[in-house]
Amino acid sequence: MLRIVLLLLVVIVAVLLVPRLLSHSAAPAEGSIAPDFTLPSQEGSPVSLKDYRGKWVVLYFYPKDQTAGCTREAHNFQTDEPKYSQRNAVVLGVSLDSVDSHKKFCAKDGLNFKLLADTEHRVADAYGSLTNFGVVKFAARNTFLIDPAGKIAKVYMSVNPFKHSEEVLAGLDALQPNAVR
Repeated sequence: MLRIVLLLLVVIVAVLLVPRLLSHSAAPAEGSIAPDFTLPSQEGSPVSLKDYRGKWVVLYFYPKDQTAGCTREAHNFQTDEPKYSQRNAVVLGVSLDSVDSHKKFCAKDGLNFKLLADTEHRVADAYGSLTNFGVVKFAARNTFLIDPAGKIAKVYMSVNPFKHSEEVLAGLDALQPNAVR
């Protein structure tokens, strides 16, 4: 009986993990050109990475609108928005949720930075941030700090949503040591 239970557990783990391992593409490396994209924002208007050339871009991926960790992370980015502006940086959030879901999330939580709807999963995949558990897919909690020339300056994988904004601000400060604040 114990062998059957163990065999069943191994099969379940394999069914859940193998698709994830097979479908997970590698994240772009620091120093590489950031993959370009165009996605709709919560207003429904298209947003392209190239629109932000000349600025630092904090491109953060998160699993789901209006969940505890994602809400905390978004609130921290919102609270720190003036600090990002001082550093010539913009914050763009990306999840697999719809434009309508993003719109409700922004309205409910007073978010005014752009949340982008990657409903076809292409951008999350290009950034190695698509998590696939068989039929359930979501964006992994990863962040890419993109410099004004469009290169990836820093990569943060599997971040802690409660202190991540502080971590990104420190990363910007390290990359901009002579900036006036």
